[in-house]
Amino acid sequence: MSLELAKQIIKILDDKKAQKIEVIDIQKVSQLADYFIICSGGSSTHVKSLADEVEFQIGGRGSDMAYHKEGYSGATWVLLDYRDVILHIFHGETRDFYNLEHLWIDGEKLDTKLLLEE
Repeated sequence: MSLELAKQIIKILDDKKAQKIEVIDIQKVSQLADYFIICSGGSSTHVKSLADEVEFQIGGRGSDMAYHKEGYSGATWVLLDYRDVILHIFHGETRDFYNLEHLWIDGEKLDTKLLLEE
């Protein structure tokens, strides 16, 4: 179920031209969630539009509404928490600074292109 949600989210992000989409399976290393999705937007407006589109398309499904969200005001890092899938949308150097991919290096990076094809 959570993998299907992750696939839906990355499809939305890909359609809206998100940059450097990464999916990390953290099930074996954390109880926080099953998947982290990390991507970048080219501007604060792009970051907000990516988050808005995910919320619009996923949020209309009742139980899939974001449990927690933050970062809209600054739009340098927007977080949408769907419990089993946590989406991080970064702008500019903020992604490099926090380097979540390195923090979660023990998780398994999934091939985003393969997930988009399924």
